[in-house]
Amino acid sequence: MAMSGMRGLSVFISDIRNCQNKEQERLRVDKELGNIRTRFKNEKALTPYEKKKYVWKMLYIYMLGYDVDFGHMEAVSLISAPKYPEKQVGYIVTSSLLNENHDFLRLAINTVRNDIIGRNETFQCLALTMVGNIGGREFAESLAPDVQKLLISSSCRPLVRKKAALCLLRLYRKNPDVVNVDGWADRMAQLLDERDLGVLTSSMSLLVALVSNNHEAYWSCLPKCIKILERLARNQDIPQEYTYYGIPSPWLQVKTMRALQYFPTIEDPNARRSLFEVLQRILMGTDVVKNVNKNNASHAVLFEALALVMHLDAEKEMMSQCVALLGKFIAVREPNIRYLGLENMTRMLMVTDVQDIIKRHQAQIITSLKDPDISIRRRALDLLYGMCDVSNAKDIVEELLQYLSTAEFAMREELSLKAAILAEKFAPDLSWYVDVILQLIDKAGDFVSDDIWFRVVQFVTNNEDLQPYAAAKAREYLDKPAIHETMVKVSAYILGEFGHLLARRPGCSPKELFSIIHEKLPTVSTSTISILLSTYAKILMHSQPPDSELQNQIWTIFKKYESSIEVEIQQRAVEYFALSRKGAALMDILAEMPKFPERQSALIKKAEDNEVDTAEQSAIKLRAQQQSQTSNALVVTEQSHVNGTPPVGQLSLVKVPSMSSNVDEADQRLSQENGTLSIVDSQPPSADLLGDLLGPLAIEGPPSSSVHLQPSSNSGVEGTVVEATAIVPAGEQANSVQPIGNIAERFHALCVKDSGVLYEDPYIQIGIKAEWRAHQGHLVLFLGNKNTSPLVSVQALILPPTHLKMELSLVPETIPPRAQVQCPLEVINLHPSRDVAVLDFSYKFGNDMVNVKLRLPAVLNKFLQPITISAEEFFPQWRSLPGPPLKLQEVVRGVRPLPLLEMANLFNSYHLTVCPGLV
Repeated sequence: MAMSGMRGLSVFISDIRNCQNKEQERLRVDKELGNIRTRFKNEKALTPYEKKKYVWKMLYIYMLGYDVDFGHMEAVSLISAPKYPEKQVGYIVTSSLLNENHDFLRLAINTVRNDIIGRNETFQCLALTMVGNIGGREFAESLAPDVQKLLISSSCRPLVRKKAALCLLRLYRKNPDVVNVDGWADRMAQLLDERDLGVLTSSMSLLVALVSNNHEAYWSCLPKCIKILERLARNQDIPQEYTYYGIPSPWLQVKTMRALQYFPTIEDPNARRSLFEVLQRILMGTDVVKNVNKNNASHAVLFEALALVMHLDAEKEMMSQCVALLGKFIAVREPNIRYLGLENMTRMLMVTDVQDIIKRHQAQIITSLKDPDISIRRRALDLLYGMCDVSNAKDIVEELLQYLSTAEFAMREELSLKAAILAEKFAPDLSWYVDVILQLIDKAGDFVSDDIWFRVVQFVTNNEDLQPYAAAKAREYLDKPAIHETMVKVSAYILGEFGHLLARRPGCSPKELFSIIHEKLPTVSTSTISILLSTYAKILMHSQPPDSELQNQIWTIFKKYESSIEVEIQQRAVEYFALSRKGAALMDILAEMPKFPERQSALIKKAEDNEVDTAEQSAIKLRAQQQSQTSNALVVTEQSHVNGTPPVGQLSLVKVPSMSSNVDEADQRLSQENGTLSIVDSQPPSADLLGDLLGPLAIEGPPSSSVHLQPSSNSGVEGTVVEATAIVPAGEQANSVQPIGNIAERFHALCVKDSGVLYEDPYIQIGIKAEWRAHQGHLVLFLGNKNTSPLVSVQALILPPTHLKMELSLVPETIPPRAQVQCPLEVINLHPSRDVAVLDFSYKFGNDMVNVKLRLPAVLNKFLQPITISAEEFFPQWRSLPGPPLKLQEVVRGVRPLPLLEMANLFNSYHLTVCPGLV
C-alpha cells in the first residue's frame, strides 16, 4: 500500500499499535469508524485524496477483524477514478470487502470492462486481478469474451496475458459455459506454443481445468504438453528467473504432468516413447539433498511423475525403478520425505503387479512403525495393510501384534481392526487365526470390538477340527491372574460349547473348568454374566453322570440370580435352573450350537466404513474429491480334496464338502456374500431364507430350540447373488462412447494372463486380477474413474453360463472422481464347457449413458491344474484309457519349432505343464 503523504492513516495505525489491550483497540476503532461515517455523509465535500485515505482506513480496520458495514459505495466509486492512486485503492478495497453476490458490484461492471478493453496496461492488470479474486457469474457472463481476447492477443505484454489466463480460469470455474469448447480448443493449443514461461504456466493452469471436464476436445494439446516437458527436462531456453534451485520451472512441470493424467492412456507409440524418456530423466535425476527448498521442488515434480507413470500403466521395469526410488525415500532421516515415500508407495499398490516389488522393502516399512512421528506410523500401517497377502501375512501380523503393546491409544483401535482383518483374510490355517485373535484380545482388549470375538467364535463353531485346539487355548488364557473381560467372554463361550472335548486332559474336568471360569464372575459386567450363566448350564449338561457337588454349586448361582434386576440375567437363571432339573430334556435343549450361516465379514465392512485417513484417499483429495476405498484383500475358499481343510491363504467359516460327499452334502451349493464362501440350501429360496440371508451378522445359529449364548450384533450384509443364465453377444455397446483399444484382443490376452485391462473408454477403465485354484476362481474387478466428475448409475450384472456359479460383491452406484473401486467376483466351475460368462456393465457420465457387455476370462484352461508325473506312472494310466475323448494324441507339423523353454512357458500360460522323460 502507498502510504506516502497520508499522515492521518499513519497516525491511526500508530495509535492502534500502541493500544495496551483489546478494549483500548476497540474504542479507538469505534471512534475512527464514527469519524469516517460522518465524513462520508457529506461525500461531495471530500477530495479524492480524503476519500482514498478513509477507504484505506476502512480496509485496515477490516483486516484487524472488525465488521465494516458501510462505505462500500465509496470504495466502488473509486474504481472509476481517472488517476492510478485512487483507482488502485478502489480495486484493492472492493476485492477485499465485497463478495461475488454483492449488489454494488453490478455498478462497477461497465467501468471494469472499460479498463479491460482499454489501452492502459496498468488499469488492465488491476481490473483482471479484481475479477479473478471475486469471480461471480455476472462477471463471467459479461467479461469472459473480453478476457479471452486479451489472453490470445499478440499485442499485449506477457504480464497482462498471464493475469488474463488466471482470470479466465476463475470465471470458468464459476461458469463453464463461458468457454466455447469448439472454438477454444485450437486457441488453447496455440497458447501452449508460448515461449514466455509465465504465460505458459498460467495457461497450463487453465488447461488442467478444461481437460478435467472434457479431455476429448483437447487432444491437440497432448503433444504440446509432451514437448513442454521435453523442453523443461532438457533445460532448454529456460530463463534464470524461472529456475528454482537448479530445477527448471517446477510449477509448470507439475501442472503439465497433472494435465496429462486427465487423458486416457496414450496410444501413439512416438508420443508415449517421448513421454517415458522425460519421466525416466525425472526419475533418474531426483535424489535427496540437504537443501530443503530444493528437496521440496524436486519431490513435487517427482511425485507428480510417479502419478503419471501409474496412470500410463508403464512397463514393469519403470515401475520397479519407481518403487526403488521410494524405497530410498523411506530410509532417509528427514521425516517429511519418509512420509511422502510411504504415502506414494501406498498409492502404487493400486497398480497391478507392483505388490511383489514393494515387498522387498518390507523390513524398512516395518521399521517405520517405530518412528517417533505418528503420521509416519499411520502411513506405514496403511502400507503394510495394503501390501499384505498370503506370502507375508504371518510376518506382518506378528509385527503388528508386537507393536500393539507399545502403540499409542489413538492407534490401537485401528491397529487391532487391521490385524484381525489380515488374520482372517490370509490365515495359513485356522489354528494360527485363533492364536492371533486371542493374542489380540489379550494385548488390547479395550480396543477389540465385539465383532472380532464374534468372528472367532463363528470360525470355531463351524470347524470341528478346530474346536479342541481353541478350547485348550482358551483354558490357557484363563490361568492368567488378570485378563480382559473380552477374553472372559470368548473363553467362557468356547469352553461352554467345547470344553467337554478336553475332559481327559489334566485340569479340564467339568468341575475344574467351572471353578476357573467362576473366579472371573465378580469382576465382569452384566452382559458377561449372561454368557457365564449359559456356560455354567452347558458345563452342567456335559457333566454326565452329574456331579452332585458341581450341580449344587451351579444351582446356587442360578437361584442367586433369579432375583436379579437385569431382565436378561434373571430370565436365563430361571430357565437354566428349570431346565437343569429336567434331566434328559437338558441334553436336547442345551445341545451343541448349530453351525452359523455365513455372513459378510463385519470386520471388513467396518474397515470400509471407518477408513478415513488412507494415502489412497489423500491422492483423491488432491483431485478435490474423497473416497476411496480401502483396498480389500480377498478371501477364496477352495474345495478340499483331502480332508476339507481350507488351504494356505484361504479361510472359511464352513468346511466345503469333498468330492466324495454324501447325498445331503451334494444337495448343497456354494454361495458367497461379499467376499467369503458359505453353504446354502440348494432349494429355491423362501421368504424366510431371503430374510436370513440379508439379516444381521449374529452369534447364533439357524432357528432352533437351542439356547443362544449371545445376542446378535447389528452388522448388515451387502452382496449380490447372481444366478442369471442368459448369454448376450459380448463386446456390444449400446451407446456412442467408443472404447479405447480392441475389446476382443484384451479378452484374448487375459485368457492366458491373470491380470490386465479388460475394457477402457474415455471415462472408465475396467481392470481385472485373478487367482485360480482347482475348480474355483477369485477375481477382482478394478473400476477406475478417469475424470474429475463422478460416474453415476453404475450397474454390473454377471451373466454366467450353466456350468459356472458366479457371485459378484456389491458394486457402488457412484464412483467418485479419480477414484478406483474393487469388486470381488467368485467363480466355481461345475463341469467342463467352452461357454463364456458375460459382464453386463453400465454407467452414466454427464448426459452419456454407457452400456457394454464384456466377456470374462473365466475360460476352461483357467480351471486346469498342471501336475508333474513320471514315466512309470504315466504310461500305465495312458494305456488304460479306452480312447477319445479321454485319450487324444496329435503330432503338430508345419510350424516353427520352439525351444523347450518357450514351449514350457506357452503351456504354463494355459495352466498346462511339460513333463520331461515321457517321449
